[in-house]
Amino acid sequence: MHKRHLAAVAVATLLAASPPAHAAPAQAVKLRKGLTLYIPIKWQVHRFGDEVQIVTGKCGKPVGWGTPECDAFYVLGPSSIKRGAEGFGPYTGKRPFYTASDVQPCPFNDKWGEAIGPKVTRGLRQVGAGHKAAYNAWKSECVKYSGSTTKVLLRFTQREWYLPQSKILVVDQWNTPGLADTLKYADWS
Repeated sequence: MHKRHLAAVAVATLLAASPPAHAAPAQAVKLRKGLTLYIPIKWQVHRFGDEVQIVTGKCGKPVGWGTPECDAFYVLGPSSIKRGAEGFGPYTGKRPFYTASDVQPCPFNDKWGEAIGPKVTRGLRQVGAGHKAAYNAWKSECVKYSGSTTKVLLRFTQREWYLPQSKILVVDQWNTPGLADTLKYADWS
């Protein structure tokens, strides 16, 4: 091998093993079962029982899951998982996290409705050392209903990382930059 090729492999290996650049300066957020996330200091953490809402941008008044027009992601615990399937059944990952039996408001504009599915990506994703989450990304839309017609106003992806043994579910509807790396480089104690 040429020296130039070996140097490129060494740099790529070093970069792959290093935490993401957004991790500093960071605040440590301790969650259930010893999970700790390192998030940017400017992000705000709000706790509602076993539900944690991490606001990453613009948000009026955080009230937990379903806060309208609030740029945030959620780390949900057993009570949310227990009622997290459509119709208030338990969340299993086979269907999207959707805590209702009717049309939910769109996360980006509460005057529109939300339609989630079908699934676009499924697999396993690293959440800290030694923990793999079941990952689902659901193709979703914000729609406006007018009589018998439905108009799609916005498309988004609802991303979910589910750790069933730890009873932790992370839900992101805002395509939060760096969230996948934040989860990948989490710590467990």
